[in-house]
Amino acid sequence: METGVVQKVRGIARDSIGWSIALSVLLIVTGLIAVCAPLVAGVAVTAIVAWLIVLGGFLHLWMAFHVRGTGAHLWEVLVGLAYIVAGVYILMHPLAGLVGLTIVLAVYLLVKGLFELALSVTLRPLPGSGLLIVDAVLSILLSGLIWWHLPSTATWAVGLLVGFGILFSGVSRLTLSLAAKKALA
Repeated sequence: METGVVQKVRGIARDSIGWSIALSVLLIVTGLIAVCAPLVAGVAVTAIVAWLIVLGGFLHLWMAFHVRGTGAHLWEVLVGLAYIVAGVYILMHPLAGLVGLTIVLAVYLLVKGLFELALSVTLRPLPGSGLLIVDAVLSILLSGLIWWHLPSTATWAVGLLVGFGILFSGVSRLTLSLAAKKALA
């Protein structure tokens, strides 16, 4: 005999499975579009980052009116203006912003790979540590590939990786949604 709480949870799950499947399909389609058009996806990511930077600038300007002291007030105004100028510059020059994001991505992959390599040496006797070494080496090689071919890698790196991330998120969500639907049936 099911309790009232379990029945409510099943009802919510039953009502949300359709939405979850629809969202999954939308994520898969969006991911495929990004993978097929990585430059467009990269520019879109750059625009989103630029707008977030502009928003951060306005938040700093708003904060300037809520801090005590002339130095703190002036500092918040200057930081806010710097954010806004940087965000607007990226919006006006999205390819330059995309190159910058690609450089950040390459640095991230290099640092991640080096840390994973050090961790894999520490975990070497444990099962599965070999996969950590493979992941580390692939991250370092991908970072090197991005650096070696800059700025042309900016046309594919960010958009392709974001596209694959969205695609795999959609596939994993769809798999879970279908499993939940089957479990409820």
